[in-house]
Amino acid sequence: MKLVKNILLFAAILGLVSFFVWQSGRLKTAEPAPEDSTVVNPKAETTYVKNIEVTEGSTFGKLMETASVSPLISQAIFDAAQNVYDLTNIRLGRVINLVYDKQTDEFKQLIYQIDSEEELFVTREQNSQATTTVNVWAAERKMIPYEIKIKTVEGTIDSSMWESALSQGIDERAIIAFADVFQWTVDFAWQVRSGDKYKFIYEERYLKGEYIMPGKILAGKFTNEGKDLFAFYYAKDQIEGYYDQDANSTQKIFLKAPLSFKYITSGFTTGSRYISAFNISTGHRAIDYAAAAGTPVRAVGDGTVSLAGWDGSYGNKVSIRHNGTYSTNYAHLSRIAVKRGQKVTQGQIIGYVGSTGLSTGPHLHYEMVKNGTKINPLLEELPSGEAIKEESRQDYFETIKSWQEQLR
Repeated sequence: MKLVKNILLFAAILGLVSFFVWQSGRLKTAEPAPEDSTVVNPKAETTYVKNIEVTEGSTFGKLMETASVSPLISQAIFDAAQNVYDLTNIRLGRVINLVYDKQTDEFKQLIYQIDSEEELFVTREQNSQATTTVNVWAAERKMIPYEIKIKTVEGTIDSSMWESALSQGIDERAIIAFADVFQWTVDFAWQVRSGDKYKFIYEERYLKGEYIMPGKILAGKFTNEGKDLFAFYYAKDQIEGYYDQDANSTQKIFLKAPLSFKYITSGFTTGSRYISAFNISTGHRAIDYAAAAGTPVRAVGDGTVSLAGWDGSYGNKVSIRHNGTYSTNYAHLSRIAVKRGQKVTQGQIIGYVGSTGLSTGPHLHYEMVKNGTKINPLLEELPSGEAIKEESRQDYFETIKSWQEQLR
């Protein structure tokens, strides 16, 4: 009798379990299926881009026509950008990016890199007016969102700083930027010696994990014949520039050299001068820079052109009067780029290296004259530019403290 009861109890439990399993399956199959079972990837690209390179002789209108953009839209984009960036100034070799909707092929946005710092965005916006929808374009400039990494490099010079830095794999643009920071202090063609040292800290810029270019030089030290020269970048409020360890501006009234560092990177030259072809030995109170014909020559300081033309053994020559004390001369030029009486600014191109006049080959003959007497520009001590004002000096010294420690 007891055995029969146990069997009946077991059967009842088994029946209940089967019922619940059946009911659960029935309810599950009764669930309505979703109308769209497609899995949507939130990261899926919704746009595609056409890249148009700015080529020789092209204009914005022609480039847009080549990309099959209607003249009406091209003009609307041009007008929208006018007060933000003039699209007639697009530069050779740059790229215009046209962004389209992947589903509708609708042209949505134009992106153009203005320079290394900013991009222009012109975007289609839809404004509902009454019963119609009007497409308008809005333009804005945006800073390029680089990821910044800080890098420190140093080395000892054997033949030139250029060769020393390149041998370490340093981006040549960073080398030139470092030299530009010291262009008022060091003549990298004549003053650099074997054994001189350099060390600098600079930004490396990345986009989407890919290295793009070097950024600002943040701090640098150049040791020339045992003397340490410093430069620190500082920007705050109305102040921006490079200053030394005493808060004096590194910028001076004259550049140390009339040729940019990137044209004189082959090394340094020493020794007396002798013109064998003409059997002439001279005191030569000037500096000769060996450079390829056509190399740009720049004014070392602001001033007024007092001579621009042929001058006997000097050949094509430019003379600049800077103030009541100093003037400079640039000779043997292949071509002159300024006129007598013209105002020029520091760094402005005034001519190009040549071999005119009493010259055996392409080079620049450079003279500095002080109170009517030719002097050695490498030995002339010139005052610095405007120093950091007293109220900002403490902040400056605090800012550069970590850089100073890293440059030791």
